[in-house]
Parts: sequence; C-alpha cells; structure tokens
Amino acid sequence: MRKPHILSLALIGGIVGSVFMAAMPLNDDPPTKNETILRTVGMMLEQGHYSPKKIDDQFSKEIFTEYLKRVDPSKRVLLEKDINKLRKYETKIDDEVHGASLDFFKTLDEIYKVRIVEAEDIYKELINKPFTFDKEENIELDWDKVDFAANEADRKDRWRKYLKWQTLQGFNDLLDQQEKNKDKNDFVAKNNETLEQEARAKVKKAMDKYFDRLKNKFDENERFAVLVNTITNQMDPHTDFFPPVEKRSFDERLSGRFFGIGALLMQEDDKIKIRSVSAGGPAWKSGEIQANDIILKVAQGAGEPEDITGFTTDDAVKVIRGAEGTEVRLTIQKPDGTQKVVPIIRAELKLDETFARSVIINSDKHKIGLIDLPAFYADFNRPQAARCSKDVAKEVEKLKAEGVEGIILDIRDNGGGSLQEVVNMVGLFIKTGPVVQIRDRAGRPSQMGDNDPSVLYDGPLVVLVNERSASASEIFASAIQDYKRGIVVGSSSTYGKGTVQRAFPVGGQGNGSGAGDLGAVHLTLQKYYRINGGATQLKGVESDVVLTGLYEAYKMREKDSPNALIWDEMPKANYQTWQAAPDVALLQQKSKDRLAANNVFKAIEDNTNILADNRKTSRSLELAKYKVQLKEIKDVSNKVRDLTKLKNDLSVENLQGDLGVINSDSLKKDRNDFWVKYLKKDVYLNETIHVMDDVIQQKGMAVKN
Repeated sequence: MRKPHILSLALIGGIVGSVFMAAMPLNDDPPTKNETILRTVGMMLEQGHYSPKKIDDQFSKEIFTEYLKRVDPSKRVLLEKDINKLRKYETKIDDEVHGASLDFFKTLDEIYKVRIVEAEDIYKELINKPFTFDKEENIELDWDKVDFAANEADRKDRWRKYLKWQTLQGFNDLLDQQEKNKDKNDFVAKNNETLEQEARAKVKKAMDKYFDRLKNKFDENERFAVLVNTITNQMDPHTDFFPPVEKRSFDERLSGRFFGIGALLMQEDDKIKIRSVSAGGPAWKSGEIQANDIILKVAQGAGEPEDITGFTTDDAVKVIRGAEGTEVRLTIQKPDGTQKVVPIIRAELKLDETFARSVIINSDKHKIGLIDLPAFYADFNRPQAARCSKDVAKEVEKLKAEGVEGIILDIRDNGGGSLQEVVNMVGLFIKTGPVVQIRDRAGRPSQMGDNDPSVLYDGPLVVLVNERSASASEIFASAIQDYKRGIVVGSSSTYGKGTVQRAFPVGGQGNGSGAGDLGAVHLTLQKYYRINGGATQLKGVESDVVLTGLYEAYKMREKDSPNALIWDEMPKANYQTWQAAPDVALLQQKSKDRLAANNVFKAIEDNTNILADNRKTSRSLELAKYKVQLKEIKDVSNKVRDLTKLKNDLSVENLQGDLGVINSDSLKKDRNDFWVKYLKKDVYLNETIHVMDDVIQQKGMAVKN
C-alpha cells in the first residue's frame, strides 16, 4: 500500500502549546466555575483559533443578539421590556470573557426563570379550552420575522396560536385516520369535538414534558453552555464547546459501538433535529432519514408515540436507543414540511457498516464499475483494522479483474474522515505529487502527498458528489480535478468545509479524549487548500458536470453560515496533470444536450425551490386552508421524490465473488439489496453513467487495465 509523503509538514506544536497554556488555571483564581470556563475558552479562541475575530464591543453585540435567539428561539418566553433591560450589557460580554463579572448571564438567567414560570401558567390556562378551526388567522413560524412580545397580552396570544397550531396538526391527523378506517367493521366514528379534545390532550402531555425539561433540565449549567457555544460558534461554525456530558456522548459516537439508529441529534428551538446519519446504520438503511429531518414523535414498536417536543438531545437519545433487534418508530418531518412514520430496527452500530463496496453497471455501451465510499474511515490504533484506502484498492482490483472500462467513485453524503486516507486514496489513481496543502494561523504552509510512482488504476474515472460531500471528500474530489485525472459530477458545489479541528480540555488535565472536567473545545486550527492554491473552505468543489442537488435550495452548506471562514488562496503547488486528461468542455456540452432533452433536473430544481420557499411562509390556523397548504406541500414533495426515481431500472449487479459473503448474513443481504435497489432507480447515477460512457469513448484516454 502506498504511503503518504509529507512534503513539508509544518508542526502545530506552538499552537497546541499556547492553547494548553490557555487551559491552565488562571492566576487570579476565578471564584466560580462559569467564570473559569468563559475565561479559559476566551483565551483558547484568541490564542489558538485559526482566524479569531476580535473579542470587542462589536463581537459582544453579535453574541447578545444570537444568544437571545438561542435561549428563546420562538420568542414566546421573554418580553420586549426584558430585552430593553438587558441592553446595557450589549457591549459588556467581551469584558466578561476577559475577566469581568458575569452580569449579563446572571441577569438574563434570573429573568428567564421568572418568565418560564409565567409562560407555563399561560400554557396551562389556554390548553384547557377547546380550539375551533373555522376562523381565518395565521401563525408565523419563521421566528426571525417576529420581534419579542411587546407585552403580556401579546405573549399570551402567541402561546394561544402556537397551541392551536399544535392541536390543529393532531386534529387533522385524527380526521385522516378516521377517514382511512371508516370502512372497517369495528369502526366507531367520533365527532369533531371528541377528536379536538383528544388532539389537545396529546399536546398537553407533550407540553407538560416540555416545561418540565425547561425548568429542571435546561438548567443554569445548560443555559450557560449555550452561551459559551454561542461565543465559540461566532468564530466559525465548527468551533464548539462541549460540556462534559455532551463530550462523552460525542466520544461514544466516535467509538461507534452502541445500540441505536445511527444518527447524531441536535436541539433546535424546541425540536430535535437529525444532524447527520451514519452510513450503513439503521437510520441510513431505512432510506427515509436524512440530515435536517425533525423527529416529532418516538414510539417503542407498536406502542403509543411519545411527542418529544421540548426534549433535550440527551432525553431524546434515551428514548430512541434500546435493546438490539427491537423496533423504534420515528415520526419525522422533512425540511419540506411533510411527515412520515419510519420504523427502524435498533442495531449495534459498528464502524464496519461504512466499508467501501462495489457493483458492476452495464450501460448500453460499456461495462462500468461503481465504488461506494460512505466515509474516509481509519483506525490507526489497531494495525489490522479497516482503512478505506486499502478497501478501495481491493475493490479496484476486483473491478479490474471483471474487465470494467471505467470506474465511478461515489462519495455522495460522505462527510469526511481521515486526511491520511485521502492522500492514500488519491495515490491509487496518480503517480506522485502533492494531494493537499495546509496552512496554520501563523501562515505556515505544509503539504501532504503521494511519493509512490505506481498507479493502481489509470482508466476512466468519475467522482460523484453532492452538496453533502464534505471535508476529506472535498480534498479527494479537488485533487482528482486539479490533476485532471477524472471528472467530478454532481451538485453545483460540495459542502465547503475546509477547516481542521482538534479537541482541547477545559479544566483539569484532560482524559485523553480531549475532555477536561469542565468540558472541551473543538478548536479550528488549520485550513485545507487545493493543490491549485484555492481553499476548499466556503466554495467547496465545483462539479465539472452539474446536476442540481436535492438540497441546494435549502441553503445548508458552509457558505450559508454567516460565521463561516472566508475563501482565500495560497501559492499553487508543483504538480503535473494527467497526460491523458478527458476533454471537459466536450463532456459538459454532451451532458447539457442530454439534459435539455430531458428536463428532470430542471424540474427537481424548480420543485425544491418551491419547497424551500414554502418553509418561509406562515401557516393557516383554519382547517380548510391548512388542508390545502398541507396537500400542496405533499404533492410537490411527492413529485420531487418521483423525479429522482427512474422509470426503467439501471443494470446494476453485485460482483459474483461478493455474493457468498453478502448472502451469509441476513443483515448484510438486506443492506446490500436496499443499496442495489436504490442505485437501479437513481436518476443522478443514470446521468453519471452517460458521462462515463462519453469519457470512455473519448480518444486519448489511458488504456484499460
């Protein structure tokens, strides 16, 4: 196996040393735990962050605004007069980071505890009265469009509308169930008053739990952690503060061994959102769970669904995890507003679920290999553990033995992983040269590259990406593109994460995983750059052949974060492009001609734009209009789903040599069958195959192996 050659690796010891110095106890022996955390984190940011913002009055104003959003996102707790009272601290938070008393947090926290009790009283009063859904009124669910409540009456009306909205959704679901079951022999119809009462009772149960968590679990420590995370995130989206409990959960996820669904959760407003899905895990295998989905309810098998509105991530994890082989049913809400119940069988989540795998695709013209790589995995602590570069090399060898005429490497939804494995993998397809450039906060450059002149595969190569291909995936795609070694096909650009983070302890000496007794900071230390000099940060990698992605309209990439680090450049590395490079301009024109004759990707773009815009509109609280809005969303969502599926299956087959292992385990067989079935209907893969056909047919390409 070829080893990466470090051309001029710049050590980051100086940065690491300064950060650990920042984590040492302060000379003035701060009297409180929170002051220790805030001052230590502030010093880490200023002394260690790759590109720290100045922690000054302007920074303070930004934290003031953002923290209020995070602590009261729906603006149903605090009042306008509370905000006015807090204004005097708007330019003082930077002083508190630098050692002043934590007056802003203390004052806000005291106000917040009072307002939570008041809000609970309002809720209890309103939820005991029936709602009617025949009056024309709307609720605004885009909280950025509303100010904090002007007075107590305004706040009470907001709670009324919110509770009515929650009840309306449940009421409509009950109506739909009744309509669906009306022809059953044992069906007993219920009047609307009874259905409304049942819907309202479920809302009450959920809201009781919501307020219980606000009062008893979203305590001072949790609220302070939100403040610290607001400060770290202001530097960039990937610099995070983890309290000790969250850090342990983070480490557990990285270890990859527990019984669950294989998804990382995050709390947003009073909802639990899917942050990422582990490739190969139960959630991923369902085919229905993606990042940015919201989990509304959780049911244990066929049991009664539990509304998890207001749950913390820890509480949500507790009800979602369970014994291996048991079923959990999630009611999820997609970004377009549609809802679906997804049954999932819990399993032990292991890293080997993310291994590379391959299939053979027979187009009308050529025999093509596809290698799927869900993550750039590696375990350097165990010499015999799987590494993606070795596994991909094995898949390449198998495909070559099958006589494929081109290879598609599918790294869609691949969120990254080991940098060294990226270097190893690029080395499979080029001779020698740099793969990635790195720069630290002092401006010191370094390179990592391949020094093995052998090339495992020199035939036609296409890299398939989407807007969720991030970090290490972007390094791989950019290197293949810069060397002109292959063609990148997919979304207009990849995610755009070109930064490197490392965990540092806050308090104590750390436990080896980056966590101290007060938590940890994942600190951005470096940036990645392409060998052509451009950063992968912010811009990502632009595809040679663009196929509109399903999530481009939702503005979820790095460039859509207001705190993302900038795109910039460094000097171009010294490298030689592939001599038998494909004619990109010709490939682009041929694809353009095909897409003009088949408007599927234009239709995907138009309809996903409709769904994205729909999220910004208010919702009717009148039943008839609500049903119309809901149907419109579902119709467009179903149309998008249909557009992504081919009418005629692609010819996708497992390699004969793999079938023995696949069929030896029922779980492996189920996972494989789902994957192959998905590929056969994949409209994105279909056009990628056409591109590969064109690449193979171009003259001057490297000979087949």
